[in-house]
Amino acid sequence: MTAGAAAHPTPRRLARQRRRRAAVRFWRRYRAHRAGPAGLAVLALFALVALTAPLTVGSDVTGVTDAPGRPLQSPSGEFPLGTDRFGRDVLGLVVWGSRVSLLVGLLAAVLSVVIGAVVGITAGHFRGAYATVAMRVTDWFLVMPTLVLAIALATVMSRSLGTVILAIGVTTWPTTARLVRAQTLAVEARPYVERARALGGGHGHVMARHVLPNVMPLVLAQTTLMVSAAILAETTLAFLGLGDPTVVSWGGLLQDAREAGAVSAGHWWYLVPPGVAVAAVALAFTLCGRAVESALDPRLGVAR
Repeated sequence: MTAGAAAHPTPRRLARQRRRRAAVRFWRRYRAHRAGPAGLAVLALFALVALTAPLTVGSDVTGVTDAPGRPLQSPSGEFPLGTDRFGRDVLGLVVWGSRVSLLVGLLAAVLSVVIGAVVGITAGHFRGAYATVAMRVTDWFLVMPTLVLAIALATVMSRSLGTVILAIGVTTWPTTARLVRAQTLAVEARPYVERARALGGGHGHVMARHVLPNVMPLVLAQTTLMVSAAILAETTLAFLGLGDPTVVSWGGLLQDAREAGAVSAGHWWYLVPPGVAVAAVALAFTLCGRAVESALDPRLGVAR
């Protein structure tokens, strides 16, 4: 019985073996892209910092009334990155702000990609009047400045993290929608999709079982690329004073530094750490996104 089972593996076991081989191939191609592992290491470091922030710095670091230092102290042994205008430890604020900036960036990117994927798949599948209207709306969002739309939404809605996530997500999806629609049209032109329709497969079956698995690599790569854009957008909104004033984020720290006159006064320790953190995370996500693209589509080539 055991020998027969080994000679004729079950479909579930075959599926697991195929997924395992696919994962190994993906990781091999990802490692071949030299910048990919470097970006992944940087992201892992920032994720570890964000997850352990309650243990390393604690939520008390954001308090204004019981700040441990004097306002705008320069870096010292007690405060490696100096203090802000309230006397709070800048290093602790940067560590704590990583939680908000990374969370907003990830959620906004996921929302953007989900909207774009739904619009792109449905527009590529149904075509006709629906596709025409959906693509015209997409084109309208493409030609409009994304930042201006996000600022408009963040201005008319309540100032909260949910508003920032929504403002970024609903203004950055058109690029994903056009890419996914093009891939959907290519997938639905393949013979096996025609056979599925001939055998009675409905719209939901075709989109869920045939189209979605084939566009998922593109969606995954687009998500990693969108996170960096979402983090930069959140930083910009917070810098303009449109973020949630009750939470600490990297953009909020930059906005506080601007209001305190850190640029003209030369208080570099107030500006540089959050700015470097934003740039490092955005670059790391971009490197990972490019590596994922190269791993999922070998035709893009491998950076040596």
